Amino acid sequence: MTRQTLRMVRVLAWTAVVVAGAALLWATVLRPAPTDHQVAMQQLGKGDYTLVTADGQPFTQADLQGQPTAVFFGFTHCPDVCPTTLGEVTAWQDELARDGQTLRTLFITVDPERDTREVLGEYVSWVPGVTGITGERAEIDKAVAAFRAFAQRVPLEGGDYTVNHSTQVLLFDDGGDFFGLVSYQEDHDRAMGTIRRLLAS
Repeated sequence: MTRQTLRMVRVLAWTAVVVAGAALLWATVLRPAPTDHQVAMQQLGKGDYTLVTADGQPFTQADLQGQPTAVFFGFTHCPDVCPTTLGEVTAWQDELARDGQTLRTLFITVDPERDTREVLGEYVSWVPGVTGITGERAEIDKAVAAFRAFAQRVPLEGGDYTVNHSTQVLLFDDGGDFFGLVSYQEDHDRAMGTIRRLLAS
């Protein structure tokens, strides 16, 4: 081995040591810690709630796994947001169907007192791929907290009430981890871009 070759080997060896050391330093010391927001996003959907689907199957955190999933909260007496969102989901599913795809979508009620399994099942029956989910009030409240959603009952005249609630559609990958969201009345093409990235992930 010539002196020049030996020098080159030593340089390459030291370079490898420096690169490995820098990588270790980044991994253990310099890499920024996750922010509170990032940690909160990683925990979305995770909790000890036990709900039930419109067809009587139990639904827990574990059931988010297995396939990409969209989740949104609402109620069958909702005057505008929920019908609009279901219409948007229909448009997504119609476009996905042309490619032989579908997006599992979960509609979790924030009004379990009125939204029984039967009521929910009928309400979402016209939208492909949507499953209605309800449960005991305490379990619904746990789910609302786990998904960082919002729901507040608002009294109306005559003893009736409505419910103000979150409007975003939350997206989860097949491992049950938060992927992203679609905003209420978001541009169709932008929403489809996010959904297609989810399905391809």
